[in-house]
Amino acid sequence: MATVDSRAVKNDAEAPAPGLRIGVSACLLGQEVRFDGGHKHDRWLTGTLATWCELVPVCPEVEVGMGTPRESVRLEGEAEAPRMMAPRSAVDWTAPMNTWARKRVRGLTDEDLDGFVFKKNSPSCGLFRVKVYPDKGMPARGGRGLFAAAFTAAHPLVPVEEEGRLEDARLRENFVERIFAYRRVKQVFAGRWARGAVVAFHSREKYLLMAHSPRHYQELGRLVAGIADVPPAAFRDRYIAAYMEALGVLATPRRHVNALQHVAGHLRGRVSDAEQKRLLAVIGDYGQGLVPLIVPVTLLKHYVELLDVPYVKDQVYLNPHPREMMIRNHV
Repeated sequence: MATVDSRAVKNDAEAPAPGLRIGVSACLLGQEVRFDGGHKHDRWLTGTLATWCELVPVCPEVEVGMGTPRESVRLEGEAEAPRMMAPRSAVDWTAPMNTWARKRVRGLTDEDLDGFVFKKNSPSCGLFRVKVYPDKGMPARGGRGLFAAAFTAAHPLVPVEEEGRLEDARLRENFVERIFAYRRVKQVFAGRWARGAVVAFHSREKYLLMAHSPRHYQELGRLVAGIADVPPAAFRDRYIAAYMEALGVLATPRRHVNALQHVAGHLRGRVSDAEQKRLLAVIGDYGQGLVPLIVPVTLLKHYVELLDVPYVKDQVYLNPHPREMMIRNHV
């Protein structure tokens, strides 16, 4: 499947850098594939995200053969196993869509996706709270689009989100962290991986994991400590699953403060008491919501890089994604 050219949707972003590959509902990229012949162009996706990721467009309804423009469809029946119906013509698209989705999802395995952004509320792509019309009674928002359901079932580790939820700064930060993290963890286990490389990887991820879930960090630590006792394939699968589950837990200001204080602890004895006090004060300001996360992180990075502090300088927590994305400026 060809990747989208971000310039084709009329934005000023540079061509996508090689590396991360993100699936995206095609209408969000400015493609006129919606039932009314329109689109839902999301400029953060085609601007900021496309600068760092190759975007792979998918439109289930066009690709299954519905055409554009077309009669709109909706989910009907039970939320757990809904039917995709065209209410005006009474055409049932359920079987064609499910058959196509299973085949398309298998094909996307070859795309080596690092994430997927779905169109909210869509009967094919909606990820959360899609409206389902029961045979009797009022519709309820408890469904999932048929393609989104097939994709998440087949690729449970791939980070997924809806474009509407990405307007929330914390959810956007979490998604961006996860797509970069998924690429990192896949790379460390690519080919014939070495135990030492995994131990080093886990060490570098320490404070990022702590900011999300200290419990998972401890569980992963125990798993790594017993790496020699677990068959390689089983260890890989267990580690990646627990690692991605950990990063799926939203980082909170309290856990960020804990991670930041741990980093600051490595500077003790290397900076003056006044500088240490100032560092802790800025971390406290973040904890109280007075400054965004980028402020204490930038200050800590300044000292870590200036003093070339061992161990901490390699921590992914200080650089989990390109700073030009300005993700931490808003959380």
